[in-house]
Amino acid sequence: MSHNRARCIMRVFFHPGPDDDADHVFGELMSLVENFTPRYQPHPQDLAVDLDLTGALRYLDRTPYEAAQVLALRALALHGVPTTIGAGNSVMIAAMAAAATAPGRITVIDPDPDSVEAFLRPQPTALLPGVGPATARTLKTFGIRTVGELADTPPATLARILGASPARELHALACGIDERPVQRETLIRTTSSTHRFPADELDPAQHHRALLGLAEELGVRLRTAKEVCRALTLTVRYADRTSTTRTRTLTEATAHSNALAHTARDLFASLGLQRARVTAITLRAEGLTSAEHAYQQLLLDPADDKRRRIEAAADAARRKFGPKAVRPASLARRRPSSPTG
Repeated sequence: MSHNRARCIMRVFFHPGPDDDADHVFGELMSLVENFTPRYQPHPQDLAVDLDLTGALRYLDRTPYEAAQVLALRALALHGVPTTIGAGNSVMIAAMAAAATAPGRITVIDPDPDSVEAFLRPQPTALLPGVGPATARTLKTFGIRTVGELADTPPATLARILGASPARELHALACGIDERPVQRETLIRTTSSTHRFPADELDPAQHHRALLGLAEELGVRLRTAKEVCRALTLTVRYADRTSTTRTRTLTEATAHSNALAHTARDLFASLGLQRARVTAITLRAEGLTSAEHAYQQLLLDPADDKRRRIEAAADAARRKFGPKAVRPASLARRRPSSPTG
């Protein structure tokens, strides 16, 4: 196991309320984070942030657990936002600790190699960075389900299963070796919407219905603000508390719901999910810019022109009669069928 004793990395998940503007609140919370350390990396698609407190703990005169308590208290007291926090000696350990922590709680993994090993070994391989559903299924077919089993597998055997480079990287991670830095990044303007299922949802039809609703909501929001987006990010969360994220740059910046829905469906299909127990789907529009500066490729397609005219008419109806005045038929509430005698 790695001896990254000097490092203290923290992963913080924020949980704004359902009525909060998540993007606005997240931006305000980054100002709170800056009071702890200038070395942080936001993950707006997950409403999370990584902090490198390695050089800040002495200044704060706190242990990692105490620093996490102070951050959680300030987020709740100043912004009304609960948090879930994990901390350890690497980005990977902090992220996995946070993923394994109950909402509103704090988990700190001691940097001692034995403690790191005891935490890592029973974790499912799907929690390791770079292990998506397809890789996890491949490993499972060879009897490799946990991080400990992955660490015990000879690198030559892993190379035959996954290829030389992925095998080398995953074996190092399974052994607790993760030297990735926390890199300060500019917070790109985004807007997102999340659909949370009332129970674990297995039905692909309901997954696609949720995607359509999210794309429609983002499209209306962008057109109302006279903005377009340059990329879409899809995050799917599962019942085992893991998640998968995919991003795609659009061929042209757009605010049209049909184009957003088409890209969202493609992103979801690329995950290759089979009877996945989905708990939530988040769709994030990224790289927002003014619609005035965007160009549109002329398609000379009567069907596309018709969709855009219908969309403009629907937006006009929403402005006059309210945001829910017009909705796609597939999103309308289904009325229960009348009993027949």
